[in-house]
Amino acid sequence: MAVITRFEDLVAWQEARKLAQMVHGLLRQGHITRDFGISDQLRRSSTSVMTNIAEGFDCESRLEFARFPVIARKSAVEVQSLLYTALDDGYITQDIFDQNYQKASRVKAIINGLKRSLNTTKQVSESQATYDTSDPLDTSDTSDTLDTLDTSSQS
Repeated sequence: MAVITRFEDLVAWQEARKLAQMVHGLLRQGHITRDFGISDQLRRSSTSVMTNIAEGFDCESRLEFARFPVIARKSAVEVQSLLYTALDDGYITQDIFDQNYQKASRVKAIINGLKRSLNTTKQVSESQATYDTSDPLDTSDTSDTLDTLDTSSQS
């Protein structure tokens, strides 16, 4: 298992970044560019997903960190809801909607794994922790699982 020392190494952050890139890409084309309200809110909510994961990673405790994936997941749900508005207003096609909605769903699943691992693993200092960076949709492991080292033999 790899030791994670940068938020950029978290699968949850990497996938959230891809979501933001997808959403920002769709905001550069078509009539949606003329609707400042929806385009601005989609931009902000998609960016908020990755930003909250990064911000949480820099927290001083795992308890504090655990709050941020909850916020990130809510932002991903906001993206999904806004995609419906963009579809209903004719700004995006069903295919574009489906691609972006599925990406947001994938990000939510990975964030759930991160959140679960932060809430269930016994408390240790970050210097004693390792993170599993595997992709839960490719394996049976939970993404970004925080595992603890055996500290019983350490002084």
